[in-house]
Amino acid sequence: MSLALVEKFSGVLSSAARSLVIHEYQAKGLLRDHGVKTLPGEVCWTPEEVVTVCEDLHANQGVNRFVVKSQIHAGGRGIGTFTDGFQGGVHLCDTPMEAKELAAHMINNTLVTKQTPPEGRLVRRVFIEGAADIERELYFSILMDRNSRGPMVVASVCGGVDIESVAHETPEMIITMPIDIDEGMTIEQAGELAKQLGFDRQPQQATEQILALYETFRSTDATQVEINPLAELKDGSAASLDAKLNFDANAEFRQEEVFAMRDMAEENWREIEATKFGLNYIGLDGNVGCLVNGAGLAMATLDVLKLNGAEPANFMDTAGAITIDKVCQALEIIMSDENVEVLLINVFGGIVSCKILAEGILKFNETKGLNIPLVVRMEGTHVEAGKALLEASPIEYYKADNLKEACEKAAQLSKK
Repeated sequence: MSLALVEKFSGVLSSAARSLVIHEYQAKGLLRDHGVKTLPGEVCWTPEEVVTVCEDLHANQGVNRFVVKSQIHAGGRGIGTFTDGFQGGVHLCDTPMEAKELAAHMINNTLVTKQTPPEGRLVRRVFIEGAADIERELYFSILMDRNSRGPMVVASVCGGVDIESVAHETPEMIITMPIDIDEGMTIEQAGELAKQLGFDRQPQQATEQILALYETFRSTDATQVEINPLAELKDGSAASLDAKLNFDANAEFRQEEVFAMRDMAEENWREIEATKFGLNYIGLDGNVGCLVNGAGLAMATLDVLKLNGAEPANFMDTAGAITIDKVCQALEIIMSDENVEVLLINVFGGIVSCKILAEGILKFNETKGLNIPLVVRMEGTHVEAGKALLEASPIEYYKADNLKEACEKAAQLSKK
């Protein structure tokens, strides 16, 4: 679910920082394990594998039409464009050879969608599924809601389309249902959702599918289960034709099988590198690099930057006590982003020592060099010692006494 829909229902949280995303074919496997109806399919790494899979689906499952789906961690695949001009990352076809040709266009080609970085993502594999006999396409998701402090179902009879547009243009078409996190989804709630979504011919089967989707959400520590489309097939049954699942990274210790599905090639290398040093980093699209201690202060810093018209390049939380080397590692990760044109350091020291922070800045400048405008706001533990070190150094920087002043200055510098 994108930010646009989250903003429509402001309490609802989409995939948050520190979450795991998996591929569609992996998500479908988890759904099937929990009793969710999906279509028969298999992942393929080469065009040659595609022919074998299609022939097996035809012989063993009676499949006569096939869907070839690019597997990347981004939405909008169907209307995406490959960098060589080939259109669409999802295609319907009638024969194994046609599926092979489509896969040959996709595999080892780069797909650009509205949710990828501008340079796109390399498609390393495709998912081959049997085509569905669809009567209607709907939307169904379960995610966490801050206001109700528990899971929230967001659903609509308008599925298979840009759900964010539905939320903005026809909000009355969006169904929301909070779920008690202790009691879980009841059969009555699932039945009511099935009714509101118009599953009149097989209401019990649809109810069971909704309960199975909730059980997947609950038992895997998911932060989001999004099915778009959730289809009513010609026989009146419900089936999940697409799946996007995100998981709480804090639950990795009890979800080893899920986290074994992690695809490092799909993730921002800076985020991977940060975790090695106990740093929390999320790459963003702006030009103001941010180094902050504490997730709350980091989020507030990003908010105030945005309020001043600046675009943050990252979320970087030093996560607890810091060392000189940890400061250097954080700065190296931030500065490796070529979009960063201004660096904002905002530290309110409790556990963190401002003196150690300053020593880390000095060491980084000696070894790597700080060659962009720098704004520093420091308060708290050993702040006078930290400020004295920076004052005595050759580093040119802008001093700020508070968060507002620091963000205003960074924003001003970012627009030059």
